[in-house]
Amino acid sequence: MSATNPDARNRGWQNDDQIDPQAVLAALDDGACRAILEATAEESLTATEVSKECDIPMSTAYRKVEMLTEAELVDEQVRINTSGKHATEYRKSFDDVLVSVAGEGVEIEMTKPDAETDSGAAYAVADD
Repeated sequence: MSATNPDARNRGWQNDDQIDPQAVLAALDDGACRAILEATAEESLTATEVSKECDIPMSTAYRKVEMLTEAELVDEQVRINTSGKHATEYRKSFDDVLVSVAGEGVEIEMTKPDAETDSGAAYAVADD
């Protein structure tokens, strides 16, 4: 892995080697994934709700939220129901994604919302 943008740290971007640039790009290139990101931008949704909201089959909804989770584009958490039947829900986990192509390869920079201040935290990853 090569160095990230030297100006990135000055803007509050942080290096996070766990983000896979290929996974992020593949998810963003997928129409169903983009629809899920749009649907989960304002509210958390279960896979069933994603399926209905995005008009995609349940099997596709599960595959796509897994793809988005692996790319760290959605967060998953458990929705506690009083009936005792809990469900996993998903919500878009970033504000912006910046993709750059440099001599060292592809660089992905993500701004992630900061739960406490809403000012955002960011992560940068370069791919050889």
